[in-house]
Amino acid sequence: MERQRSFSFKPTRLLVFSFTIFSSILFLSTFTIWLTNSTSSVHQHTHLHFNTSSSSSFVGERVNVSLQPLTVQALTGLTKNFTVTGVVPTLIHNRLAGTEKNISGSKSEVVGNHVVASTVNFTVIQDNGTSPKKGFSEEQKQLVAAGFVGKTKVPTLNKFEQKRVEGCDLIKGYWVFDETYPLYSKDSCPFIDEGFDCEGNGRLDRNYSKWRWQPKDCDIPRFNATKMLELIRGKRLVFVGDSINRNQWESMLCMLLGAIKDPKRVYETHGRKITKEKGNYSFRFLDYQCTVEYYVSHFLVHESKARIGQKRRPTLRIDAIDHGSSRWRGADILIFNTAHWWSHYKTKAGIYYYQEGSLVHPQLNVSTAFRKALMTWASWVDKRIDPRKTRVFFRSSAPSHFRDGNWNSGGHCAEATHPLNETLRTTYPEKNIIIEEIIKQMKIPVTLLNITSLSEYRIDGHPSIYGRKTKSSSIQDCSHWCLPGVPDAWNELLYFHLQSI
Repeated sequence: MERQRSFSFKPTRLLVFSFTIFSSILFLSTFTIWLTNSTSSVHQHTHLHFNTSSSSSFVGERVNVSLQPLTVQALTGLTKNFTVTGVVPTLIHNRLAGTEKNISGSKSEVVGNHVVASTVNFTVIQDNGTSPKKGFSEEQKQLVAAGFVGKTKVPTLNKFEQKRVEGCDLIKGYWVFDETYPLYSKDSCPFIDEGFDCEGNGRLDRNYSKWRWQPKDCDIPRFNATKMLELIRGKRLVFVGDSINRNQWESMLCMLLGAIKDPKRVYETHGRKITKEKGNYSFRFLDYQCTVEYYVSHFLVHESKARIGQKRRPTLRIDAIDHGSSRWRGADILIFNTAHWWSHYKTKAGIYYYQEGSLVHPQLNVSTAFRKALMTWASWVDKRIDPRKTRVFFRSSAPSHFRDGNWNSGGHCAEATHPLNETLRTTYPEKNIIIEEIIKQMKIPVTLLNITSLSEYRIDGHPSIYGRKTKSSSIQDCSHWCLPGVPDAWNELLYFHLQSI
């Protein structure tokens, strides 16, 4: 009988078999770990950094908002698509209608008379709750360090504290209805005189005070009264010009008062009460040792008298600076304006009104006279102002909105309750062109505070029949502005420029 063969492993076979088993186990373990990490990464925390660009359309237009899905490459290698729409002024964390907007989904709203849509571009950074890793940009590290882990709220990074917006055209933009405005109320500010106190004079609608100016290509900072007061601590902020400049000056007083705990520590240095009749005021803010002043000068040049025939008549010395100019000198910030009084009516149609030396021109075109007067002003600034101490601004002309007549011939604007869909003016005002040409020729740097175009939309912002307590439908004020209102936006632009120094 044949002998039965025994079953046994040779050493080489045993080694190969063991290695095969071990490799299989290692492969399965590695594959399981990789699969688990890939699926769980969906639940990781996300940081969002947004860059927004906004556009607006007016009610009554057909609005087509086409927002393309955004492809976002995450650090883990996963790709996510988001479509984001919403009504925003500058950030997804929205104030326009007092509501929050979600990161996903689609939404459009009518706010006031605008439909505003925003496209949002953002970078997703995956994080496991650890500190920022190598390879992150400095901006991403700041977001992680700021604690925005697992939040969809946009971090409000104050870029104006870090780097100023450069190359932004502030005059191209639109008005956005914002429920967080106005920055003050008539009850919180005792400096609004009767002519600008529309609410106190019976105007019931308040929407005219809830619009803020939004430049198309950048953001301007919300006015911060405390920071503004710090900017002018120990300094003189001086407004010089006509009653429209007094309009802006009163707005500035009201805006600054919001940072003062005790209003009694703000007072007029000569005890004067603001009225439209008197012209020179200086308000001291004791806590900041600064003054905010206004000096009336309708033309910036000297209003005089000259003998014409047998009578002495009013004339305008377009070759001599206003005699009150000594009060302007030494100011740290000067805001000039003139335009409102350069009208056919107020300048006697140019007939025996403009004077140079002893010559009273029998007749002179208003544009020629305006240019001569501005050259006189420019010469004074170049000779008398020290640019190392004083920052000089010139505010452009503010538009009027009289319909069907002028201020003294039945012109009106009382029916307007919303901004215009488009401006009525088709050409740039000649006076602004002259101002810009003269500023370019000056030795001393002068910043043009251009408020003309943005104010063109605001036919709703004038006192109209609410410029006095006793209303008159025959005479309406469609030149000045209600407070709070449009001049607050001018001061926010001024605040932006001062921060950019």
